[in-house]
Amino acid sequence: MSHAKPQLFQSKKHFEVLDGLRGVAALAIVIFHFMEWIIPEPSLNFIGHGFLAVDFFFCLSGFVVGYAYDDRIKSMGLKEFFKLRLTRLHPMVVFGSVLGLLAFLFDPFGGESELYSAGRIILIFICSALLIPFPTMEERAFNNFGLNAPSWSLFWEYIANMVYALFLCRVNRKVLAALALIAAVVLYSVSYNTGNLLGGWNGDTFWHGGARIFYSFSAGLLIYRLNWIIKNQLGFIGLAVLLSFAFLAPYPSWNWLLEFLIVIFYFPLLVSLGAGTVLNSSVKKLCLFFGDMSYPLYMTHYAGIWIFGNYYMSRQPSASELTWIIIGGTLFMLAFAYVVMRFVDKPLRRYLTR
Repeated sequence: MSHAKPQLFQSKKHFEVLDGLRGVAALAIVIFHFMEWIIPEPSLNFIGHGFLAVDFFFCLSGFVVGYAYDDRIKSMGLKEFFKLRLTRLHPMVVFGSVLGLLAFLFDPFGGESELYSAGRIILIFICSALLIPFPTMEERAFNNFGLNAPSWSLFWEYIANMVYALFLCRVNRKVLAALALIAAVVLYSVSYNTGNLLGGWNGDTFWHGGARIFYSFSAGLLIYRLNWIIKNQLGFIGLAVLLSFAFLAPYPSWNWLLEFLIVIFYFPLLVSLGAGTVLNSSVKKLCLFFGDMSYPLYMTHYAGIWIFGNYYMSRQPSASELTWIIIGGTLFMLAFAYVVMRFVDKPLRRYLTR
C-alpha cells in the first residue's frame, strides 16, 4: 500500500488503466444486455452478473470526481462545476435519447410505437433528454427511461455529483467513512431482501439505484481521500481479467451475499489496484481507446438492443445465428461508439466548453 502524501495527486496524472477497465465494463454491459433477451434468468446466463459493471462505474466515478475536483471545487464554484459535469455527460444523454426515439419509431422488427400518441411520444422523449425518470412504457417493463434504459444510472450519477458539490466535498474522511458504512448497511438490506443488486432501472426498483450509488460513489471517493493506492505489477490485462471474473461469477444459493461482497470489497480493491498498477506501453493505446469509447458505447448501445430483442422474439433465430449476431452486433456497436465519440461527443464538448 502506498503511503505517499496527497500532494502526489497535484500533478493530475492520468489513470489510463482505469480508463481501460471502464471500457471492459462497458463491453460487459453490452454483452449482458444481448444475453438477457436470450436467457432472461441471470443465474443461467454465462455473464449473469454483467449488470454489476454499473456499480464498478459508480465506484470509479467517486474516485475520479474526488481526484479531479477535491482540490479546486471551492475556487471554481458550484456553477462552474455543474457546467463542467453537464458538458461532460449530457451530450450523450440527449444523443442516446434521439437514437432510442428513432429505434422506437422505425424498428423493422416490430415494437409498439403505433399504440402511442404523438403527444405521449414527445413527452417520453423530453423526459429522456432532460433525464427525468418516467416509467410509463409497460411493454418495456416500465423502464425509468423507456427510450434509453441505461440513462437510469446517469440520473443517479447526476444526483451523486450534486451531493458531492453541495456536501461531500466539504466533509472530512471520518464523516465520509461513516457515510460509506451506513451506505453499506443500506446496500446489504437491498441485496438481502431482493436476492440481488439488479434493481434501479425501473419504477418498482427505483430507489435501489440510489442505494447502489450511495455506497459505490462514497467508496470511490474514500479511496482517493485516504490515498488507498496499491502499487502492483498486474497491468491492464491482469486487472481486466480480474474485473471479468466479477461479471462471469457463478450464481450460488447465497447469490445476494456474493453480489454484495463484490460491490463492497472487490470493486474498490480493483480501483485501488488500477490506480497503482504499472501501464505497459504496448497496451496504452488500447486503454485510451477503451476509455474514450466507454461512455458513448454505454449510452448508445441500447437502441440496437431493443431492435435485437424484437428480432429475437419475432424470428426465434437458431443458437448458431445468435452467436454471430451477438459477436457482430457487439463489434458494430463498438465501432459505432467510436464514430460517435470522434464526430459527435468530443466536438460537442469542445463547442460547449468554448
